[in-house]
Amino acid sequence: MTIREKLEQDEREYLSPYATLSMNSKGRLRPEAQCDIRPVFQRDRDRIIHSKAFRRLKDKTQVFLTPEGDHYRTRLTHTLEVSQNARTIAKALRLNEDLVEAISLGHDLGHTPFGHAGERALDTVCPYGFMHNEQSVRTVDLYEKEGHGLNLTIEVRDGILNHQTESMPSTLEGKIVRLSDKIAYMHHDMDDAIRGGILTEADIPREIADVLGDTTGKRLDCFIHDIVTASRDKDDIIMSPAVSDAMKKLRQFMFERVYQNPEAKSEESKAETLVITLYEYYMKHFEQLPADIQSLLDVGEPQEKLVCDYIAAMTDRFAIAQYDEIFVPKSWHG
Repeated sequence: MTIREKLEQDEREYLSPYATLSMNSKGRLRPEAQCDIRPVFQRDRDRIIHSKAFRRLKDKTQVFLTPEGDHYRTRLTHTLEVSQNARTIAKALRLNEDLVEAISLGHDLGHTPFGHAGERALDTVCPYGFMHNEQSVRTVDLYEKEGHGLNLTIEVRDGILNHQTESMPSTLEGKIVRLSDKIAYMHHDMDDAIRGGILTEADIPREIADVLGDTTGKRLDCFIHDIVTASRDKDDIIMSPAVSDAMKKLRQFMFERVYQNPEAKSEESKAETLVITLYEYYMKHFEQLPADIQSLLDVGEPQEKLVCDYIAAMTDRFAIAQYDEIFVPKSWHG
């Protein structure tokens, strides 16, 4: 018996009957030989961590564009916090931690520079639309490993694709990530907003604080405990009605006071203009895109999507540098 087979046997004996077992995976887009040490979801986790798209997350905006300070979240730190929350819940419910971690670490790989401002910009100009969850799957399928893709399992791809509010993953592990994503961004965005002087704890409506707690730490603890308690021994991942309702009210509060706050979002219109300008430029100068992206025209990929692919993969810093290189006049040295 290989180490992998022993680990798979341990899963079968220990995990919940509702867990997704590695040995029961639906497989990959392209069949490949099993590893003798790692089960399939662990391999997916490792592939994602070693990907170029994962490394780029450290220089992509979470909520606050180019904040002055070392402690504000980036897209990478958001991803790690989602993973930690999700693994805590999965471990408590005896679900598959490897699957949860792989989905968590991959869920935002396709996110644009400048956070949701960049996503809105591409969605506005691209005739095919643009959604970062779909782009994350496209990134791992089409662009990693010199165009061969990461060849992730069906379950991990499903969890990445369906982590948005309007969709639902097919596994309980995916449902954990879906909720953990929302918990993480509300927790850390509020923490960052308080650090930035946009909010104080006293601003949180009493009806929310009485249910969830009166500090960011207490609220995070409340969310995780509530999901574990409400979901234990159930074939679903849920919250209690009281906490679910308070979470919706907190999310609405955050939209009103942070996500649509003119002070916090003062630079977003500039970011959207930058992204749209780059899109329009590369549509006219497609030959300036990397050769591997240009070659996808030959297999039927639309030019509009390929330009989106190129821009979505950019970090904030690289997008600004490209804009500067193309549009900002340079000194003439003779």
